[in-house]
Amino acid sequence: MRVSVIIPTHNEAQSIARVLADLPADIVTEVLVVDSNSTDGTPEIASKMGARVLHEPRRGYGRACLTGLAGASSPDVVVFLDGDYSDRPDELPLLLAPIIDDRADITLGSRLGKQSVHGALPWHAALGNRLAAVLIRLLYGLRISDLGPFRAGRADVLRQLELQENTYGWAVEIILKGTLAGFRIVEVPVSYYPRIGKSKISGTLRGTVGAAWFILFLILRYSFRDRRAGMPRPA
Repeated sequence: MRVSVIIPTHNEAQSIARVLADLPADIVTEVLVVDSNSTDGTPEIASKMGARVLHEPRRGYGRACLTGLAGASSPDVVVFLDGDYSDRPDELPLLLAPIIDDRADITLGSRLGKQSVHGALPWHAALGNRLAAVLIRLLYGLRISDLGPFRAGRADVLRQLELQENTYGWAVEIILKGTLAGFRIVEVPVSYYPRIGKSKISGTLRGTVGAAWFILFLILRYSFRDRRAGMPRPA
């Protein structure tokens, strides 16, 4: 099985080496670091450690993920992972297991389902995630607890979903489209630690509120559009 790992970065020089060093070499086929205008040497560090660096000057977390997905070399499974070392790359087998065992098409790493360091996820970010998860359960029938960035999916499934969200919507687009299309989405508990460096989103209340508002709007929009189209919902 070919496994491509995509890591969006912007000024992650303090952490990217640790992230890359902890990826299981016997599982991962290729690592793509998609860098957005870093000025601290992040791409140079990643390149020296064997990652393939893709430069994406356009802003947006989702844009970086889409660029990595387009640049991956014929993978069977694609893994998305942040470059701040808050998730632990050596737990990648936990995400892959349900896919390998043919129990899932997409897996989501839940930062709330396993022991994590207190305060690693700011209270406002945790609250926004829980609210989004409740709405997804009520409107889509999918029981999840978190919208964590550590996730994996079969490459053919991701292509079918025709993902296009460039910014905050990336966190839920895979989940919403995958559920509506009837794909199997399984949540996997993962560890979570304080990130190295300051978060570009959850590190500020303003950034968190902006992301949460956009995500909640997207959840409602997809549900409304789906009901208007009269699409049957998967059991």
